Amino acid sequence: MSNGSSITHFLLLPFADTRELQLCHFWLFLGIFLAALVGNGLIITSTACDQHLHTPMDFFLLNLSLLDLGCISTTVPKSMANSLWDTRVISYTACAAQLFFFLFFIAAEYSLLTIMSYDRYVAICKPLHYGTLLGSRACVHMAAAVWGTGFLNALLHTANTFSLPLCQGNAVEQFFCEIPHILKLSCSHSYLRKFGLVVLSCFLGLGCFVFIVGSYVQIFRAVLRIPSMQGCHKAFSTCLPHLAVLSMLVTTAAFAYLKPPSISSPSLDLVLSVLYSAVPPVVNPLMYSLRNQELKDAVRKLVTGCVSAAMHCLLFSAKGSQCMS
Repeated sequence: MSNGSSITHFLLLPFADTRELQLCHFWLFLGIFLAALVGNGLIITSTACDQHLHTPMDFFLLNLSLLDLGCISTTVPKSMANSLWDTRVISYTACAAQLFFFLFFIAAEYSLLTIMSYDRYVAICKPLHYGTLLGSRACVHMAAAVWGTGFLNALLHTANTFSLPLCQGNAVEQFFCEIPHILKLSCSHSYLRKFGLVVLSCFLGLGCFVFIVGSYVQIFRAVLRIPSMQGCHKAFSTCLPHLAVLSMLVTTAAFAYLKPPSISSPSLDLVLSVLYSAVPPVVNPLMYSLRNQELKDAVRKLVTGCVSAAMHCLLFSAKGSQCMS
């Protein structure tokens, strides 16, 4: 293969070689996907329908759930299908689309987590200005910037990556299409074309990280000045879900991309990629709902209403069938 135009498909890295393990992988990923779908779906529905959940943090949490659903829907279903049908193939177009959407959702999520740290900073350090700095219009503008940043990042990286000539085969050493593993297939003299954009993205990501750290330094300083232990505990509890979600995403992704080559292996790359691409969409709803009593009440009310409606329909159907008989 002399260049990318001669490649019609890629071969993704399988999780297992034996049929039994492939089916185990399918059922495991199906459980993860359904858990993410239910958890984030409940948060989206509760936040959209409950009038008590219209604070800026609830609005950002709604966007986070949408991004989580998009992220896990980009990678996991294709991996499940490959395991179920015992194949590794993904078409060239599907690979490009998968790379684009994964970059879109993951970059937008990181940007959103940065804004959510600003929300916590204003809520704790400048509570009197919270309504002014984070009004409805400001929140909409921030959310639009998040989605726009993700789109622009994904467009630039995807176009640049797939404009490189590929001459190192078509086997991707990952269970989904990802930039580092696509770059390994490119011709060596073309690698520098991509390097500048990667460095720019790293600097932007580092800038967001510095902003987040700076925000939490100010938050911790403000919390430690609160005289009552109950006030300190309440302030910390509002930040813990965001810190846990952010730490899990950043640490696993940073280790995956920055680990030394001496400890790199396909199995380790698979585990790390699952940790930063498939696990956060499942864990995020739990992290936020456990610390948010209003959200828990709204989810409980929604589930109770759905169960009651389902039982009513079943009873109505049963009575209807008895009348017919």
